[in-house]
Amino acid sequence: MPQPRLSVVIPAFNEAGNLPGLVDEVIAALRGHVDFELIVVDDHSTDDTLAVLQAAKARHPELRVLSHATQSGQSTGLRTGIRAARAPWIATLDGDGQNDPADLPKLLAARDAGPADVKLYAGWRTNRQDTGSKKWASKWANGIRSRLLRDATPDTGCGTKLFEREAFLELPWFDHMHRYLPALMQRAGWRTVSVPVNHRPRGAGQSKYTNLGRALVGIRDLIGVAWLIKRNRLTDVRELA
Repeated sequence: MPQPRLSVVIPAFNEAGNLPGLVDEVIAALRGHVDFELIVVDDHSTDDTLAVLQAAKARHPELRVLSHATQSGQSTGLRTGIRAARAPWIATLDGDGQNDPADLPKLLAARDAGPADVKLYAGWRTNRQDTGSKKWASKWANGIRSRLLRDATPDTGCGTKLFEREAFLELPWFDHMHRYLPALMQRAGWRTVSVPVNHRPRGAGQSKYTNLGRALVGIRDLIGVAWLIKRNRLTDVRELA
C-alpha cells in the first residue's frame, strides 16, 4: 500500500454491533479520494469487537487493528492510534457510529482551502440525535467551557475531527484531553475551525458515559485546562542571520 496521507483513528469499546458498518462507510467515503489508512483501537472489549474487526480486515487492506491489554479509556485509545499512525494528518470518529464518515471529505476540503496555521478542523453537530437529557447536559457543559476557556468552539464533544498529527503529539496529554482539543491547540499557538457535520442516532449498544459521570470528570478537567492556559507563555522567535 502507498504511504497514507490521512490516518483515520477510531477508538472502540464493546462496539461489535456498530463497527462493521462504520468501517465499510469509512472505506466508501475515502477510497479513491485520498491515500489513507484506518486504525481501530480496541480498548479491551468484552464483546465480539475483535472478531468483527478481524473479519473486516479480510475485506479491507486499509484497516489496521490495535488492541489494549487493559481497558484504558477513549483518550488513551486515540493516542494509541495517533502514535501508530503513518500519515501527517489524523481524522477521528467515535466507534458508536453516530459520526458520519461521509463528512470526512468535507473536512479535508476545508483543510485544503484553509490557511496553514489552522491545525484543527472540529466537527460541529448542528442537529444532534441524542436524548433530551444528553443534549441538555452537553449544552450546559459547552456553555461553561466556552465562558471559562474562551475557545470559540460551539461543540468540543463531537468525535469527528481532523488535525495535524505532529501538532497533536506536542500537546500536554491527560485522560479525557480529547474533549479540549480546540483550547489546547489554541494554547499551542494554532488556529482552529468548526465545521458543521451530520450526527446520527446510535445504531446498537449503549453509551459508555452517564451525564453525571461526564459532568464530574469534566469539571475537574476544565479547571486543569484553564490552569494550563493561564500558565502558558508563548513568544515569537527569530533567528539571527
